[in-house]
Amino acid sequence: MNIELLLEDFCYYSSYIRGVSDMTTKRYREKVGAFCRTMEVNTTDELNEKVVHNYFLIGRVQKKWSVATYRTYYMTLKVFFNWCVTKKHLEENFIENLELPKREKSLPKAMKKRDALFLLEVVYNYPYTHRFLKYRNHAMFSMFLFTGLRKNELLNLKLNDVDLENLTVFVRQGKGNKDRIIPISYTLAQSLKKYLLERKKQRKTCPEFFVSSNRNKGYSENGLKLLVNQLREASGLYFTIHTLRHTFATLMLEGGCDIFSLSKMMGHSDIKTTTIYLSSTAEHLRSQVVKHPLNID
Repeated sequence: MNIELLLEDFCYYSSYIRGVSDMTTKRYREKVGAFCRTMEVNTTDELNEKVVHNYFLIGRVQKKWSVATYRTYYMTLKVFFNWCVTKKHLEENFIENLELPKREKSLPKAMKKRDALFLLEVVYNYPYTHRFLKYRNHAMFSMFLFTGLRKNELLNLKLNDVDLENLTVFVRQGKGNKDRIIPISYTLAQSLKKYLLERKKQRKTCPEFFVSSNRNKGYSENGLKLLVNQLREASGLYFTIHTLRHTFATLMLEGGCDIFSLSKMMGHSDIKTTTIYLSSTAEHLRSQVVKHPLNID
């Protein structure tokens, strides 16, 4: 059976029956497609344990995969092969006997408070070609740093999702298909108000909250990628959008936020995921160690 055709059926099933996100089906297509191209297999008859195991060996040795990348390919191919076995396109899942490496226990990379403030300053004062860009970009990066939104959560925000009167942001179907509400600060609200005023002047009517400067449609992932590169160069700071999310979490803990509330704002399914940030912020740990009863006043 042709693997490419099976993959399309699998993605259709995953989207409409299992209800996975568009990003997940995109990952299925990318990872399974990469496997087929590298190992030059087109049909299920060409699959066997040796072919599958050699692919992961190539990944680790030649392509220098990190443990995280290895695990992503592993889980993607495993779920696809399981579906193929269920549908009787394969007799067995050839990935089952492959050893899965342990996760690397690295701390989340976050900015210091001064670097986060400096980045917002650079975003605001960058020599843009149009003032609309100044207010939109500042609002966008403020949203990342003050709410911890994921990239796709921000790009998918609708106008009705941001309630400036009640100071909340409604995240619709975030990771894991979960809705959540995040409170926003007065500082962030001021930046958003300035952006909305400029947006209105530009007569943008599309439903997306953050919009393209030259079209009446939502801001794109590619546009955000280009903007991040511009700001890295202008600020001299290396960061990713996920760095901004980590920065939100560590700064919230340093400010005294409790771990349960932070977990809810981050949209974590398990509070254990949030506790890793306790180890990444020295200021929070320092504030706790002074509570030792043997400390001298």
